[in-house]
Amino acid sequence: MRYNEKELQALSRQPAELAAELGMRGPKKGSVVKRRLVKLVVNFLFYFRTDEAEPVGALLLERCIVAREEPSGFSISFMEDPERKYYFKCCSEEQCQEWMEALHQASYEFMRRSLIFYRNEIQKMTGSPGAVRHI
Repeated sequence: MRYNEKELQALSRQPAELAAELGMRGPKKGSVVKRRLVKLVVNFLFYFRTDEAEPVGALLLERCIVAREEPSGFSISFMEDPERKYYFKCCSEEQCQEWMEALHQASYEFMRRSLIFYRNEIQKMTGSPGAVRHI
């Protein structure tokens, strides 16, 4: 998927669903844990050096796997290459759980399933499929 760098930078400045300084280690062998400001905006996870305004990188949270790792940690990998993992270290178990839940809900597929579920619930309540506009 192609992205316009300026549009991504503009998106990274939008209000975040969740943001915190976390320990982060990339997928490269020999990579070490570094403190990063991590910011969830819609279905992108941006990460920044703690002293810079522009993101170092971004992960599109589609077709990804979020898994619990070591105490207070989680990883993100992608179905196309599950061995390539990004590791994150939180300050507490509670923070880790909050991040994992937010990341799960950030995917397009989760939002799509939620939309279908609520559309069906509205149809049950109204008794008419015509009462719901399809988007």
